[in-house]
Amino acid sequence: MFQIKICGITRTADALAACEAGADAIGLNFYDRSSRYVARDVARSIAREIGNRVLKVGVFVNATHDEIAVACDEVGLDAVQLHGDERPQLVRMLAPRPVIKAFRLGPEGLAPIGRWFDDCLHAGAAPRMVLLDAYQPGEYGGTGQTADWRIAGTFGRTPGMPPWALAGGLTPANVSLAISEARPGAVDTAGGVEISPGIKDPRKIFEFVAAARAGFTAPAAP
Repeated sequence: MFQIKICGITRTADALAACEAGADAIGLNFYDRSSRYVARDVARSIAREIGNRVLKVGVFVNATHDEIAVACDEVGLDAVQLHGDERPQLVRMLAPRPVIKAFRLGPEGLAPIGRWFDDCLHAGAAPRMVLLDAYQPGEYGGTGQTADWRIAGTFGRTPGMPPWALAGGLTPANVSLAISEARPGAVDTAGGVEISPGIKDPRKIFEFVAAARAGFTAPAAP
């Protein structure tokens, strides 16, 4: 779906910077308790301005099917990212919209993800991509905490799983190393390229994209 995503976009200027830097996707956060929340009318304006230059991903936390569907239609979203405690049945209901399911790597490691995918078998649905984020009690992401790259990397070696993206505390300074150690198919950042929550630094966006591209093209460690 994407290789490099700049999430938590709240301004047209920041979306355009992500496009110019060569990112593949931007994230528009519709969770109203997030410091990076963006209202639908603002998101629609951003989406209209950038057109089809990058993938436009709507980020939702425990929203209903109808709420997500309305946002997709009004804004013109290309994909849905479920970043809460959603069940596989919602993935099935959202079809044929592409769905990215985010998980936080907590004390149980990958076990909850395995159980979720077991439920997928019964629901007859599966996401197009998985995003692995850092865990912090009471938070649904965007904390700036770094995920456990070692544990995350084992997900990619699990048979039958979809492509996956690494998130959590990624910055221009560490993203190349994270790619080298975890070998994700994609990376996602929000706070790592910001001046303040929701306000991006164009220079950091360019540096992050360049560092990520370098990480993805570097030979895998033996």
